[in-house]
Amino acid sequence: MTEITGEIIAVNGPIVTVELPGVRNGEQVRVGQLNLMGEVIRLDGKQATVQVYESTESLRPSDVVHTLGHPLSVELGPGLLGKIFDGVQRPLDKIFAESGDYIARGLNIEPLARETIWRFTSNNRLPLGKQVSPGTLLGKVEETPSISHPILVPPHCHGELIELAHAGEYTIEQTIAKVKQENGKIQSLQMFHRWPVRTPRPYQNRDHAVSPLLTGQRILDTFFPLLKGGKGAVPGPFGAGKTMLQQQIARWANAEIVIYVGCGERGNELVDILESFPKLIDPHTGRSLMERTLLIANTSNMPVVAREASIYVGVTIAEYYRDLGYDVVMVADSTSRWAEALREVGGRLGQMPVEEGYPAYLASRLAAFYERAGRVTTLGGKKASVTLIGAVSPPGGDFSEPVTSHTKEIVQTFWALSKELADARHYPSIDWNDSFSDYVNTAKQWWAENIDTHWLEYRNEALKLLAHADELARIVNLVGPEALSSAQRWVLEGAALIREGILQQSAVDEIDCYCSPEKQMLLLSLMLNIYHQGVSLLEAGVPVQQLSDLPLLATARRIKSQFSSAEIDQLRDFDYQSAFDKIRVEYAN
Repeated sequence: MTEITGEIIAVNGPIVTVELPGVRNGEQVRVGQLNLMGEVIRLDGKQATVQVYESTESLRPSDVVHTLGHPLSVELGPGLLGKIFDGVQRPLDKIFAESGDYIARGLNIEPLARETIWRFTSNNRLPLGKQVSPGTLLGKVEETPSISHPILVPPHCHGELIELAHAGEYTIEQTIAKVKQENGKIQSLQMFHRWPVRTPRPYQNRDHAVSPLLTGQRILDTFFPLLKGGKGAVPGPFGAGKTMLQQQIARWANAEIVIYVGCGERGNELVDILESFPKLIDPHTGRSLMERTLLIANTSNMPVVAREASIYVGVTIAEYYRDLGYDVVMVADSTSRWAEALREVGGRLGQMPVEEGYPAYLASRLAAFYERAGRVTTLGGKKASVTLIGAVSPPGGDFSEPVTSHTKEIVQTFWALSKELADARHYPSIDWNDSFSDYVNTAKQWWAENIDTHWLEYRNEALKLLAHADELARIVNLVGPEALSSAQRWVLEGAALIREGILQQSAVDEIDCYCSPEKQMLLLSLMLNIYHQGVSLLEAGVPVQQLSDLPLLATARRIKSQFSSAEIDQLRDFDYQSAFDKIRVEYAN
């Protein structure tokens, strides 16, 4: 495509007005002498409005602008995993090597290394002359020791296979196949291709999610499950533990690929993540977690419009690995910072603000982003999924603000974090009253087939017990504990068992940081059985104080950290019955 050249007319922060006749909306451009990266977001005759993903200091009218002939796109191919990129897919290690601690403006670094040699194994069952279509397997490379990377015919490529490379070592720019298209043109295929970030990647059809995304966190898996291919949100105020919870999900989730997008978060938080993730061991393989992880870092001091790009870059890469047949989980921290970028750009464009200054299209942009989650049948015929988990940072913990309220209407799983629980050192600080999951009925079938048929019954009973205890706690705050009956006081003890013995979980405890589904069910049934035993003794006339003083209650609260998920039999053999039998005998005598 012919390059179009124009010039700057006006500069308004990251928004630049240029004279660029013939440019298309959404096209990527280079601005000024430094070749700053930008994207056309509005057309008005011969003039175009460009949002620039780098600082526009020193730009001035009459500076040159030229088009690149394609929309904002990412490179997709071997070499993505284990890397850390900025918001527009530039590798941070190469940025550091070229410009040091601070990102120099105008850097143009290829996302995928051109010099890396990959061992390509061709698909021997694919004969020359065969008609190929998007998703056809050409061969594979071992991207990391943990992940095999299929090389597929990219979308929108149809025709007759006339050449396929033999097994050997190739760079991603070398031709590995040639396809004769219906119009007679020969298309050369490499191990990578580009894809526009704002365009969802195609698939055959969308399926219903069927299995839960297991995170090893009891309150998530047992009480508010999220399915593979589902949409979840983690709203919470500053200090409530969003980042730690997302790190736990990224580390322990039973997805095959993990993508973490730090969008507009504080630099020190992202530094912690960038330093800690490479040190983490994948519990599923025993190898480095980075072998199946990709990080995108866009801190709050980076140009604001690059925040918006980082979200789309992350979800496009997630869709790519989904197309390869993998279950992918993408964590976006946080969508509030992304929405703030929309608000700033909308204000500079003179768009009519609505709720709290956000543009009118906030809800539709959020919905379009979350809609890219799902379990699908890929073009290659495999079942795979993208699970999206977006953190939300409502100012002051106000869940009625626009980003949180719109997100709540879109997602099916809502893990609401509570500042009060965090202040009480209850982590994860997920409020069981404000949280919900619309996937319970689907998850019920998986739990019944794989773990225990009583999962839904136990879960519902525990939530009712917690809700009842919260009502009683309000009464105690008003008139004191003396107003409660013995049965009501035992309800408070039972709820405390659920809260402290199940819902609380330490991310730094070597044993308790991960809890298998089997252990989760055993702990839940144990706490409920202890509660039921107490109810029966109260009905027999045993004083509630005698039950509350049982050492068994403290032991039960600590048992989660005594037996690991591999020591299920020891947990199953835990004796709680004898303590109640002793009281029963004593009272009978």
